[in-house]
Order: sequence, then structure tokens, then C-alpha cells
Amino acid sequence: MIKLIIKWFIKDYRNVTDKKVRESYGVLSGVIGIVCNIFLFMLKITTGLFINSIAVISDAFNNLSDMGSSLVAILGVKLSNRPPDDEHPHGHGRYEYISSLVVSFIIFAVGLELLRNSFGKIMKPEEVTFNTISILILIISILIKLWMFSYNRYIGKTINSGINKATAQDSLNDFIATTAVVAGTLIGSFVRFPLDGIMGLIISALIMYTGFSIAKDSVDLLLGVCPDTELINSINSYVLGGKNIKGIHDLKVHDYGPGRISASIHAEVSEGANIVEIHSVIDEIEQKIKNELGVDIVIHMDPVGETNEDSE
Repeated sequence: MIKLIIKWFIKDYRNVTDKKVRESYGVLSGVIGIVCNIFLFMLKITTGLFINSIAVISDAFNNLSDMGSSLVAILGVKLSNRPPDDEHPHGHGRYEYISSLVVSFIIFAVGLELLRNSFGKIMKPEEVTFNTISILILIISILIKLWMFSYNRYIGKTINSGINKATAQDSLNDFIATTAVVAGTLIGSFVRFPLDGIMGLIISALIMYTGFSIAKDSVDLLLGVCPDTELINSINSYVLGGKNIKGIHDLKVHDYGPGRISASIHAEVSEGANIVEIHSVIDEIEQKIKNELGVDIVIHMDPVGETNEDSE
């Protein structure tokens, strides 16, 4: 279904390396997230109040926070697509990582508040009532969250978006949490201990863990992490495959946001080689890496003597 929606709303949807197309993917996923989470919030808050379940109410406010996260995600995608300027020569791609960090704070704050409410429910338990309609409503919400996980994961992989990958994980957690709520609501009617409050604790812990995990990943990207081994091997392979390239060293890769990776590397060439010819070869390698790996790379020539030709 998400593929059909993408075809309807995104022109040139296959060209995911284009920044405008990538932005369209991000905005579309955010809008879908807002619509779905508003719908889920209304369903769950109504159901939770009707059956007097703190776990269901907690889950409803989790969906409300997800709506806020979708708004932040849209803003992040928009800001990250701004062109480079004098103060930010490498562009604004890291806004997307900052947006993911903000989303993680929202998720963690909601989990913390729900933790407090769940403790209160355990200390002063109230009877939870349910009926078939309430359970059916919650099952519908489970299926919606499962679909949201699926489409966010698909878009996250398609455009390599950290925000969508984080949202997919959050949707999966929501799917698990709501399933636990349904199970707890059904079982809670047959036990005497405050299962509803306990389920609320579990859900809040799951929400906070998700927030912490997303925050850690976002901070790692902002601080800088080791580049992917496959990317390193691919760059090395392209450079070493160039004519008259004898060795390589000092590869450095910098991530300035999704689709904004820059790199530099030293290519060793024979000191007696034709400089004009080598320069042409290096230009071709740089362009090939740009086209096939999406990496802006600068290759420095290092003339070496015959005894050093095999060094890297």
C-alpha cells in the first residue's frame, strides 16, 4: 500500500538520490504519521476513559507524542534540505540528526510521565472494565501500528533516513505495547493484583528505552562514528582500480547528514608518471565514486619512488 501512495504523491519517486525527492519522502511519511497518530489517540483515549484503564490511556498519550515526533521529523527534513551557505559550507544535513535527537527527548519525557501515572495506579488501583467493542478498537490500533512500522521501515531503507528508522522502531514498540495492553486488560479482569498499573509500568519502560536508544544513535552521528566498512572497502576498491594507482592511505570520511558524505584519500602514483594523465584518471575515479556511492571525494596524488610502489 505504501508503494502505491508513494507513486501517487511523489514525482520521480525512484530518484531517491535527488534531495527534493528525498524531502518529499520525508514529508509524506510525516503527514501519514500525523494522521494515523491523531486517529489512534482519539480511539485509545476514548477507549481508555471508557474502560478506566491507565495502560490504554498511557498508550494513547504515547501516540500523541508520536504525532509531535512526526511534526519534528517534517521540520527536520525541510531544514536539512536547505542549501549550503557561507556559515555552513557542507549544507544542513545534520538537522535530520538533531531532529531525531529531539524526537528521542519527546519519547523519553512521555515515558517518564506515564511511569509516574502507572505507579499511582498501582498504589491506588481501580477496577478495569472492558467489552468486545473496546477490544476490537485496540486490535484495530495494533494493525495500524504494524502498518506504520512497515511503511516507516520501507521509507527509512529507501532514502536512508535515520528519522524514519527511529520512527519504525517506535511504531514496533507501540505495536508490542498495545498488544500487551490488550492482553493485560483481558487478564486483569480475572486477577486481584493491579495488572493494569503493572502493564503501564512495562509500557513506560519500553517507551523510555526507545527514547534512550534513539538519542544514543543520534548523538553518535552528530559526534561522528566510524564509517561503514562496506563503504570504506568500496572507496578503496574504486581508487586502487584506477590506472597507475600503486597504493592508497589516509582515507577520511565525514558524514554531514544523509546523502552528504565527504571523503579524502591519498593515492600513490609513480613519481615518473604523466601528471596530466594521472590527473584525468583521478577525476574519473572521483566522479565514479560520486555517481555510484554518493560520496564527494577528493583524491590527493602522492608521487612515490619505485621501491614504495607496493605500499598502501
